[in-house]
Amino acid sequence: MALYHINTKNIKTAAPTLKAGDTVYLSGTVYTSRDAAHKKIFELMDKGEPLPYGIKGAVQYFAGPTPTPVGLAIGSCGPTTSSRMDVFSPRLLDMCLGAMIGKGPRSDEVCKAIVRNGSVYFCAVGGAGALASKCIKSCEVIAFPELGCESVKKLEFCEFPLTVAIDCHGGNLFNQ
Repeated sequence: MALYHINTKNIKTAAPTLKAGDTVYLSGTVYTSRDAAHKKIFELMDKGEPLPYGIKGAVQYFAGPTPTPVGLAIGSCGPTTSSRMDVFSPRLLDMCLGAMIGKGPRSDEVCKAIVRNGSVYFCAVGGAGALASKCIKSCEVIAFPELGCESVKKLEFCEFPLTVAIDCHGGNLFNQ
């Protein structure tokens, strides 16, 4: 198992070097997106309307942060169960989504799309959202504010600790 420090700008070029089980400290721009936001993003895609952020090379974090306490960039921000996004992920991966962050296993269809598109799926530690939030330097709601914690947010990560769960070669921690 290896240790990497990666910026999200380089996620697609870094993906081929990553193996399931590797540790990554991720920095750069990440977008939150959960069930409700995915539904709205897909409505926009189906209508041919502009999306809140460019999917190509982007990193999605399946999270719904708690309200931000005074003096902090964000509230608790742990991962949500990724399998709830499995119905959406293959299409986004086929649009060159760079990476996804969440927790738990993914469907065979998602795993195949990760490999097919040279992407990566990271797992963040569940239950440690308050600790994880210390690695998030800014948070801005960029779409669907009516969704509250499930709105799409633009986050800036700084050395956010992750584990490569599914790599672009088919390595999968959940199958080992």
